[in-house]
Amino acid sequence: AVALVFPNSYHQAMSNLGFLSIYQLLNARDDTLCERFFLPDVEELPEYEKSGTPLFSLESGRPLTDFDLVAFSLSFENDYLHLPRIFELAQLPLWSAERGDRYPLVLAGGICAFMNPEPLAEIFDLFAVGEGEVVLPPLLERLVTSGEIDRTPLLRRLAQLPGIYVPACYEVRYGTDGTIAGWEVAAGAPPRVRRRWLPDLDAWPSRSFVLTEQTEFSDMALTEVSRGCARGCRFCAAGFLYLPPRERSLANLLEQVELGLCQREKVGLVGAAISDYSRSTDLQQEILARGAKVSVASLRIDSLKEAEIEALCQSGHRTVALAPEAGSQRLRDAINKGVDRQQILDAVALLARHGIVHLKLYFLVGLPGEQDEDLDELLDLVNACRELWLAAGKKRGRLGQLILSVNPFIPKPFTPFQWAAMAEEKRLKQIFKRIRSAVARMPNTEVIFESLRGALVQALLSRGDRRCGRLLPLLAAGDNLRQACKQVGLDPAFYLTRQRQPDELFPWEVLDSGVQRQWLWREFELGLRGRPSKRCFDGCVRCGVCGEGRGEE
Repeated sequence: AVALVFPNSYHQAMSNLGFLSIYQLLNARDDTLCERFFLPDVEELPEYEKSGTPLFSLESGRPLTDFDLVAFSLSFENDYLHLPRIFELAQLPLWSAERGDRYPLVLAGGICAFMNPEPLAEIFDLFAVGEGEVVLPPLLERLVTSGEIDRTPLLRRLAQLPGIYVPACYEVRYGTDGTIAGWEVAAGAPPRVRRRWLPDLDAWPSRSFVLTEQTEFSDMALTEVSRGCARGCRFCAAGFLYLPPRERSLANLLEQVELGLCQREKVGLVGAAISDYSRSTDLQQEILARGAKVSVASLRIDSLKEAEIEALCQSGHRTVALAPEAGSQRLRDAINKGVDRQQILDAVALLARHGIVHLKLYFLVGLPGEQDEDLDELLDLVNACRELWLAAGKKRGRLGQLILSVNPFIPKPFTPFQWAAMAEEKRLKQIFKRIRSAVARMPNTEVIFESLRGALVQALLSRGDRRCGRLLPLLAAGDNLRQACKQVGLDPAFYLTRQRQPDELFPWEVLDSGVQRQWLWREFELGLRGRPSKRCFDGCVRCGVCGEGRGEE
């Protein structure tokens, strides 16, 4: 029996296609029963605390400790702050060293588990390194047939499975400067754990297997179109951690669409680059031909198609989002965005002509090498977009809103910018203030800023080592990051605003993403020089993922 836990609310969990797909994968097995657990809503927590009721499953009301395996789905670092409360409610010791043989094994999966598991290494017994469709079946078969009761020998055997990382088999050595010096690896465990991926997406469906009104996408059936991205944006963790880029066949997608339309009238297409899907127009036309509506998770500025926008308009879309990411061409080249100012304005004009009411633009600030002049260009670009948008709105007699979403750049593991420093908090506050002031003078324009506190916590947890795990109970209790670091003897600047040395060993390099380190370093150097590079192409073996063929080994 598997307890599948999402460390946030039911609403958030049931909006997550990965969580839904793993739930289906587990329950499709004859030898496995899977039930769901969530963080209780705020209004429910006092009742749990008052009654002492342990956290129980949605399906049968069984407590979490009754299950053989507790599997967490981790998609966002900020959800780590919910772990202490969930473990407390479940009456399960937070630290793995305190859980004896009578407790279930605790597994972490999801993108955070194979981006940087180290801040959670003293909490979880094991991590699924890669995509669940490939990693989980061998693990479940080993657990079903093992018969092993003693935790330590069982974990030693599980560490020999491809794609399974058992932190207890890796003792970290630190240098005098606090950086990682290496690992002492237990006998039988691999020196580094390789990420695994599903070579053929058609082999496993990924859609809204459970539909509910209590979710972000309550009016639509979600379907995954593709996985991975060929564009190579240097800041994007998902773009590198889901390499190589893969697509589902049109026939496979239409089969999933048909099933979704049995319960909903709108299909939500999910993927890192929907506009880049080779049959995107055909797919959307097929959905419309069935009398249904279509929604997309993302639009690419340089691959927008008239037919695609018409499909969105026919489906009642009022708001569309584009991601220029940076205001100046210099910074767009540095992050390898691959679009220029005119392409951005052309995309805005195209959307405006088709009657989309509201436009959302995503920007990153605090990028490596960013200067005040880059912010000048960002505001100038926003104003140019606003003028186009308002001119189109006046023609149709309805002025829509231009919405800016501004987020601090966070250097992520296994990307070219993993060596970069995050901008100082003081600098980010100055940038926010400047943008807020400028937007206040722009009619029909608003700006949304990501929480700086949340961004700093996310940055530290995404780049931290094992020592950072001790911060979680303190952060969960309400301490700010500086207070928590002081209590456990850590310097936040060491993790946040320090540019890494070229040869520095990173905490997450106990894993092997499949992308060669020298390729990432080359891309980082190109980024610092403001030089773009080519996207993935057929026959490309530059980064090492396709050349090694490390998917379903």
